[in-house]
Amino acid sequence: MAESQNSGGAAYLLKTDIDVQKLSELLDRGWKTFEEVDSTNEPLGSNSIQVRVKRGISMLEVASRMAAQLELFSRNEDLEEVATADLKYLLLPALLGALTMKQTSREKRLEFVQTSRAYFMDFLRRCKEYNVSEFELPKSTNEGSSPDESDGVLSAAKPVTCPSDLVVMAVQRQSKIQCYRQKKELEAKLSNIKRDIDSGQADDEVNRDFYLLNIRRWITVCLEEIESIDQEMEILKKIGVLKQSETRAPAHPPRPPMKPFILTKAAVQTQVFGAGYPSLPTMTVDDWYEQHKKHGALPDQGIPRRVAVEEDTDAKDREEEEKERKAEMDDEDSLLKARNWDDWKDTHHRGYGNRHNMG
Repeated sequence: MAESQNSGGAAYLLKTDIDVQKLSELLDRGWKTFEEVDSTNEPLGSNSIQVRVKRGISMLEVASRMAAQLELFSRNEDLEEVATADLKYLLLPALLGALTMKQTSREKRLEFVQTSRAYFMDFLRRCKEYNVSEFELPKSTNEGSSPDESDGVLSAAKPVTCPSDLVVMAVQRQSKIQCYRQKKELEAKLSNIKRDIDSGQADDEVNRDFYLLNIRRWITVCLEEIESIDQEMEILKKIGVLKQSETRAPAHPPRPPMKPFILTKAAVQTQVFGAGYPSLPTMTVDDWYEQHKKHGALPDQGIPRRVAVEEDTDAKDREEEEKERKAEMDDEDSLLKARNWDDWKDTHHRGYGNRHNMG
């Protein structure tokens, strides 16, 4: 009986060892996936990047469920009581939230940011319980924050009308500057320690400092992300309301078709249509013929005019012939007139003195 109990305990220990090894591998792969996606030069919306993001989320979700089953953390213990090998699992919700924010589906954007915020808040609450760092925990979205103010962040559309608002804004600005400086200091320390970690010669104390620095760095990242998420959620909710109002609005009625213009052929049609709009036809074909006949504008009325034009042309031709004949006979008046005309053309360009229609 005791032998069977010992065999059962050995099986449980073996199962726990296998789960811990798998858990560590899943966390490392998910962490590496985030770093690759975060530093890549490829478009975030490309198919290859989105596939890697979803794969990384799946691995970290499995790791989170395994960590919950193994009960690695407890509210009744202090940070010093947490094993160094288990510290890195505190980063699971932070990495999950960061990878969820990398998804680019527009239709599910509000769902993504809400899920990421929940992951970030879970990470910050756990860090607050262990007193990893001094920070103020953001308010939850269901704690009754006003539309103009969410989680301690003033809306950009809220007018600044009293001195208290200016004081709050000054405090927030100073807090952001301090967080930025703290983040840069942590990143500098991490870069120095990471060289020892990669060399494989780091002891337990160096490994513990490495994970604690990463946790503190992610605290500043999550605080910044939650502030951005709250602003984006307000915009997305307003966009959703606008889309719903547009779908509910009735469609514009179709415009009535335009009436065709009809050319009247009889006086009866003219009386029926009346004068109407100026562009409507108000004259029959017979009226048009009589009107043009009075002005002599019909084709058969143009024959006498052509005859008159031909007579004028003959008179001009005879005048030109008379001038040429006088020039051939050396007529003094004609020669003098021709010389004067040539001299005048030498000193006056073509069109000189023509002031017609020039004011």
